[in-house]
Amino acid sequence: MNDVSALTPHASSQNGRFVVVNSQAWMADGLTEVQRACFPDLSEAELMGPEHFRQHLQVFPEGQFAVWDNEQRRVAASSTDLRIDVDFAHYAHPYMEEVGNNTLSTHQPGGAWLYGADIGVHPEYRAQGLSTLLYGARQQLVRRLGLRGHVAGAMPKGYCQHADAMPIEEYVYRVGLNELKDPVLSVQLRRGYRVWGIIPDYLDDASCCNYGVFIIWRNPELGWPERARV
Repeated sequence: MNDVSALTPHASSQNGRFVVVNSQAWMADGLTEVQRACFPDLSEAELMGPEHFRQHLQVFPEGQFAVWDNEQRRVAASSTDLRIDVDFAHYAHPYMEEVGNNTLSTHQPGGAWLYGADIGVHPEYRAQGLSTLLYGARQQLVRRLGLRGHVAGAMPKGYCQHADAMPIEEYVYRVGLNELKDPVLSVQLRRGYRVWGIIPDYLDDASCCNYGVFIIWRNPELGWPERARV
């Protein structure tokens, strides 16, 4: 079954070619293809496979999105999320620990925050606004569930080119000032995310020297009466 017509669309491109829907078990191979094309530097142990994507649908189906290409009838992009409670004083956790070794066993049904475990646009589909569609769907989910916001460990994939010239803190600061462009972090900052902190040994990826950047997007529909409250 390769038909999304019966699925609820969460977003779509203006020309109607691309539509965001909740991922389906029959998409598992296509989701895996996107994952491997997007993250060629990840270790084999950290990559998600078909069995992972099918398991995610058993854990938290509402948090799994796919961008479907109606012309080529294939998955063009995807994202994976779970719900968690966040201790912002102790946010620095390895990626695999945070996502239960890609099983999403760490999902908390009553968690106050949506955690972005994964997002990727197949290289063949980049610069067509698909990540914008996915981030929009995720933020709509936050609003719909009444969550406090969306958090993630961003991969600063451009840092490897600057590691000899500056520490990660300076790199992230300069990306935040728009002095440097990062292929991942810059995109997320443009979508309203803010840097909370840096995570050493977040994952095994040479492109970002194993660093992650903990980012946060707050639900604008909730009040924040206390300045220090997150």
